[in-house]
Amino acid sequence: MTRMINAIQIEAPGGPDAMELVQVALAAPADDQVTVRLAACGINLIDTYHRSGLYPLSMPARLGCEGAGIVEAVGPEVSALKVGDRVAFAMASGAYAEAINLPESALVRVPDGVELDAAAAILLKAMTVDYLFNDTFPLSGGEQVLFYAAAGGVGLIACQWAKHLGVDLIGTASTAAKCELARQHGAIDCLLSGDEDLAEQLRDIAPQGFPVVYDSVGKDSYRLSLGALAPLGTFVSFGNASGAIDAVVPGELALGGSLYFTRPTLATHMMRPGWMQQSAARIFELMNKGVLSVEINQRFALSEATAAHEALEARKTTGSSLLLP
Repeated sequence: MTRMINAIQIEAPGGPDAMELVQVALAAPADDQVTVRLAACGINLIDTYHRSGLYPLSMPARLGCEGAGIVEAVGPEVSALKVGDRVAFAMASGAYAEAINLPESALVRVPDGVELDAAAAILLKAMTVDYLFNDTFPLSGGEQVLFYAAAGGVGLIACQWAKHLGVDLIGTASTAAKCELARQHGAIDCLLSGDEDLAEQLRDIAPQGFPVVYDSVGKDSYRLSLGALAPLGTFVSFGNASGAIDAVVPGELALGGSLYFTRPTLATHMMRPGWMQQSAARIFELMNKGVLSVEINQRFALSEATAAHEALEARKTTGSSLLLP
């Protein structure tokens, strides 16, 4: 049975004001699908890339990749989930809504001890840290690493996870208050990203260079990051907060000391059979052990999606933000 729900949609790429709260039809779940009534929708930088057209979508497009809620209905071929189950998801499409239909395979059950708003706020970000730390440049403890935007949603989780692994994480952030927040969550130190002598500060901390730099800023920090790497170091580009990197010049990687450049994505790892479920299990276990927690420092009504994106892109947020249907 089809019903109407509220959702955020764009008719064409643009700024935050391109988003509109509209009524859309939600059909009954297909054979392998589950209908989830959303309790909270996670807000992520990738949502702004979809909205702006940096990552193109077919138009009109529904925004949002992450959320958590309660199973309302299941299709006839669904076997592992039932009405009333608490579930969460990441890297879906159309999560800025009151409800959503998703394949059963795209959902994970939220265990006891984890609140739905926490699951909606952490899953995509923590899965990002998981593939960064365990797949892209595996960390075993004892390393000293550089992590940009350490007070953001991904950054605060990275600080906690690094501390758990015995990794010395040096962060960057745009204000002294954000740096202090990163330190409180496990960063060994945090430097102001706007300091003119940031390169010199990084050399003082790591005279031989860092083995890896995790950079979600992009254009503004790229060459600074290359200069901070040790020979044979790895530049991990996993975001474009300041815009996309103009060009990767192989000669610069050679001059920096045979550097490695990689641009991993969560979507690639999500396509690996079983990876999402295994990652979610790791994350929820660390949450229940008290290793990982999520700072939900901004909450917006679904109708306030424009304000939420404005705050995120102006770097006025810390930790995680939620839309509440």
